[in-house]
Amino acid sequence: MATFTREEALEYHRLKGKPGKVAIVPTKPMDTQRDLSLAYSPGVAVPVLEIEKDPELAYEYTSKGNLVAVVSNGTAILGLGDRGALASKPVMEGKGVLFKKFADIDVFDIELNSHDPDEIIKVVAAISPTFGGINLEDIKAPECFYIEEELKKMLNIPVFHDDQHGTAIISSAGLANALEVVGKKHSEIRLVISGAGASAISCAELAIRWGVQRENIMLVDTRGVVYKGRTDGMNKYKDRLAVDDKGHRSLADAVQGADVFYGLSVANVLTPDMVKSMASDPIIFAMANPDPEIKPELAHEARNDVIIATGRSDYPNQVNNVLGFPFIFRGALDVRARAINEEMKFAASQALAALAKEDVPDSVLRAYGKESLKFGREYIIPTPLDPRVLLWEAPAVAGMAMETGVARKMIDIDEYREQLRYRQGKGEQVRYFFQNQARLSNGTKRIVFAEGEEPKVIRAAVQITDEKIGVPILIGRPDVIQRAIEELGLVYSPEIVNPLDFEKHEQYTQAYYELRGRKGVTYAIARKRIRDVNILGPLMVKMGDADAFVSGLTYDYPDVIRPALRIHHTRAGATRAAGVYIMIVDDRVYLFTDATVNIDPTAEDLAEIACLAANFAKKIDLEPRVAFLSFSNFGSTPHPLSEKVARAVKLVRERCPDFPFDGEMQADTAVVPEIIDERYPFSAVRDANVLVFPSLESANIAYKLVARLGNAKAIGPILLGVGAPVHVMQTGDEVTDIVQIASVAVMDAMDRE
Repeated sequence: MATFTREEALEYHRLKGKPGKVAIVPTKPMDTQRDLSLAYSPGVAVPVLEIEKDPELAYEYTSKGNLVAVVSNGTAILGLGDRGALASKPVMEGKGVLFKKFADIDVFDIELNSHDPDEIIKVVAAISPTFGGINLEDIKAPECFYIEEELKKMLNIPVFHDDQHGTAIISSAGLANALEVVGKKHSEIRLVISGAGASAISCAELAIRWGVQRENIMLVDTRGVVYKGRTDGMNKYKDRLAVDDKGHRSLADAVQGADVFYGLSVANVLTPDMVKSMASDPIIFAMANPDPEIKPELAHEARNDVIIATGRSDYPNQVNNVLGFPFIFRGALDVRARAINEEMKFAASQALAALAKEDVPDSVLRAYGKESLKFGREYIIPTPLDPRVLLWEAPAVAGMAMETGVARKMIDIDEYREQLRYRQGKGEQVRYFFQNQARLSNGTKRIVFAEGEEPKVIRAAVQITDEKIGVPILIGRPDVIQRAIEELGLVYSPEIVNPLDFEKHEQYTQAYYELRGRKGVTYAIARKRIRDVNILGPLMVKMGDADAFVSGLTYDYPDVIRPALRIHHTRAGATRAAGVYIMIVDDRVYLFTDATVNIDPTAEDLAEIACLAANFAKKIDLEPRVAFLSFSNFGSTPHPLSEKVARAVKLVRERCPDFPFDGEMQADTAVVPEIIDERYPFSAVRDANVLVFPSLESANIAYKLVARLGNAKAIGPILLGVGAPVHVMQTGDEVTDIVQIASVAVMDAMDRE
């Protein structure tokens, strides 16, 4: 599980001057007087009158069809209990972010300051016209059952209490697959559930729908087994699961001989001895968060035939509700469902179970740093970052909504699945590509950081270690670094290299002298320069004491790149180094080059830069379409500068013609397909994604303007063509940026193997 300090959690929520995690942005132009007249008065009156005549048109003319209310009164916040409505807001905003990230659903979080179920029902019903669906969240049992039941009767939009149903849907999918692995049937097993709250009751009911016999389910709450005739701590929801049993009263009694254990209670209630008492091939879903009912390592020590799932991301088989609610609502909203019924929940669970048996694509393996993931004891549930979940679960839910008659809109499921694919942009995948790819090294690559005393670098080093991206080596004074670690409140013991007291100083001095002796560097000068962190770091890579070097947080770009090139020169087959930025604009991905190294490149330089960038694009699963940019379109404005670019295009044809490329062309011609279609249909490139700028100044200006004014995400600079994995941060980078560049460096080191 990822580790972080209290201060880091607070900084994340207030970062960059805009508190919280969500914002509202317009979806229509607001640039002219006419735009404003259409958006508000008088133009807005037209859809108002249309919706009055036909309420269904609200789905056509407003955001209702893609808007969900996440409603809570804060009485059951995560594992924190009743902390009040206002305190629940960070959680509800977080839920909204997950809706948006995984299913492109917009959310208003609604925190209600009330413990009165009837008042909550009244308020939610009153605001329901705004929304396409209601997601109830973190409302304690048994009130949550009553609230959901009443709202479902009153409203003609989906009402879904995720705490109840989300865990049930995911765990039921996992249980079906676990039973298949061990060769057991739902109808034959005995299931014990620790906990009797909202999620426990829902898990039991969905397990019954899958085929588990009601009489074979034993519910255990804080007072013991829920049995017929018990009076203390009972309610009508528990009564439905009370067993006719006079012998079992404790959890230890209940689990003896049980096939399956569901934990929806508190940490460590299931002991190793209890696990030993279970039936052969026991299946354990220890879903308490943040700490499960039993740790997987203890369960495996007790039994080598156990299958275990938890709610945690640092163990196999994570039961994560994000596998459910975004995609269930996506499917329900897209057919304008009146409800989310039991059949739709069951369909969602079946879809997840089926997906886990499919061959796992390379992108998912990269995302989790795995060489392979195969259906079996440690892979019974799809992973939350699997992009295919949207394509399987949402259509299953939408299809069942139509089949059961709760859909207002009928759609073609095959066409719908294709529409969902369009929602999945490349942008987010590229953001995390390097970090996920780096994990394939199992955290073994050594990354030396020049600025090891900087707090941001230290914090990044902790993340890099925790997430098994690599092994950070911090250059700096040990006492300064240790003091900074203590001040940051971190528990961390990094590998430190002190440039003032380096045990290999003489060996490194000799090596540097041999490299630079014919460039005016005497032995005495070499001895002194070894203390320069931007020489020591690259030399550590040269000497085999590190695999990659990262610097630049407090240094200018040339101060990092020049020493590195003097030590490592360019990569075999390259005569130039170059820099590239990955620019993510909405869901579009572009490579901008060269914005960092070559100030005034020649035509030969531009051709080589284009080849380096195109090859890099292929490494990140981006099929390159290269455009050479200028102020001229295919000779329209003859000038030495545009002619230089045209010569570069001809040189590429000779050097590396294994990708589409063309030019010279203006920037809008390169990225707007309609311009090519209308004016230059002969072009070999339409809708370019690798943009080769004619000079450093034009590339640098362009990427910074797009990042600042176009709200694009810039990843980089990424160095290409250097003789070793050397990469440069930007002055003022955040911790996440440092982790990103470190991941790039690790991937680079792996590639060179």
